[in-house]
Amino acid sequence: MSPVPKIRISVCNDASPDASGKFVLYWMIAARRLSWNFGLDRAIEWARQLRKPLLIMEGLLCDYPWASERLHYFVIEGMAEKCCPQHRVSYYPFVEPSPGAGKGLLTALAAHACVVVTDEFPCFFLPGMIQNAARKLLVRFEAVDSNGLLPLRAASEAFSTAFSFRRFLQKTLPVHLSESPCEHPLRRLELPPLDSLLAEIAQKWPRTHCENLKRPLFVTKLPIDHRVTAAVFVGGERAARDALSKFLDDHLESYSAERNEPDRSATSGLSPYLHFGHISVHEMFSTIVKRQGWSPEKISLVPHGRRLDWWGLSPAVEEFFDQLITWRELGFNFSSHRSDCDRFESLPDWAKRTLTRHARDERAHVYTLADFASANTHDDLWNAAQRQLVREGRLHNYLRMLWGKKILEWSPSPQEAVEIMIDLNNRYALDGRDPNSYSGIFWCLGRYDHPWGPERPILGTVRYMSSQNTTRKVSVKEYLRKYAS
Repeated sequence: MSPVPKIRISVCNDASPDASGKFVLYWMIAARRLSWNFGLDRAIEWARQLRKPLLIMEGLLCDYPWASERLHYFVIEGMAEKCCPQHRVSYYPFVEPSPGAGKGLLTALAAHACVVVTDEFPCFFLPGMIQNAARKLLVRFEAVDSNGLLPLRAASEAFSTAFSFRRFLQKTLPVHLSESPCEHPLRRLELPPLDSLLAEIAQKWPRTHCENLKRPLFVTKLPIDHRVTAAVFVGGERAARDALSKFLDDHLESYSAERNEPDRSATSGLSPYLHFGHISVHEMFSTIVKRQGWSPEKISLVPHGRRLDWWGLSPAVEEFFDQLITWRELGFNFSSHRSDCDRFESLPDWAKRTLTRHARDERAHVYTLADFASANTHDDLWNAAQRQLVREGRLHNYLRMLWGKKILEWSPSPQEAVEIMIDLNNRYALDGRDPNSYSGIFWCLGRYDHPWGPERPILGTVRYMSSQNTTRKVSVKEYLRKYAS
């Protein structure tokens, strides 16, 4: 039996495996890790079956949308960890030095491969990149879903509410919980070695030297946005596990009570690591349930759709699982079924109607993208949230909702508000450009929500939030002090 469930494997072209090829190629583009990774497991399976070496190629373009020092450093810190001779597979890191320098590398490698395996990711430019590769590759090409506990194809439709998706999860997820990627797939792996790459490939597309990856000062010379500097935390699997351990040790049990408090540190901080694939939801889930002494027998037999009292765990853990599993995978569900997930047109009909009806309402304040980016508004709390985003590459989860609502209220139109939110989030947030971050942005305009009364100017019946109400509900005194200027 294959270690990878069939439902997670998509065959992207009509080509057959080439048993005469020199290696199996794993093109690592989303699950950027060497553990708990169905894509890597599938590539190893092919290499064992064909008795061939395994080559892992991980690339980083320099002209992807919003390319910056912040995003580059985070990815490269994860790449540096893979430069380890003990892995017994060949690792080919390629950081593009100039726009288009990597063009043709995948095709050249695939011409000598038996099979090409890559990661499925239902968002940003990655689906188009996979489709483009599928038209060019002349050997079997597979994309493997390692995104969440629930396989993307387990749902046949995009769900419109968290409640309906949660009920579906509670009915469907239990049978998939035993399907887990290998924790240490490279440990004691016996495959033939790959002696060397073909000289013409190595000469035209030289690997990025591991010393450069470990001391990546060369990033400062790349043609990317150098105004968006490195974030306050580093990337990579080790850093992700350290962040997970710290959260579980210090904050998990207070999560449900304090996660919405900006003055506290009760959130996990793991969303950037999840986005870049430096940690797997399967690993997080396994680590937590082992600590809790949990077993699947504790799951409720009733798919009631509520946030709590289904897993048979403490309220804090169930609250965290609702964010990690329900809300995160709801975003992946939507993105996998709706290619317009990042556009105004993807909103529910009621939200489009009410926002369109109020699109020309007079605004008390109207700001440009530059005003928003520089935190130059009349609202101290909003400005503080934007400063955190710009400085640290993250934004407190609760304040992210207020941040988006106010952009909607202070933009010339709802369509322009969408463009501004996407630009700011994708430019500065390490967890941007992700199905989950698009869920957060579009929730501010009514996705996964319902009409709220009374009807108001500008927002219509879209849920309203204000800084005044937020400061009454949660503690922001220290937050305002920290990000005052």
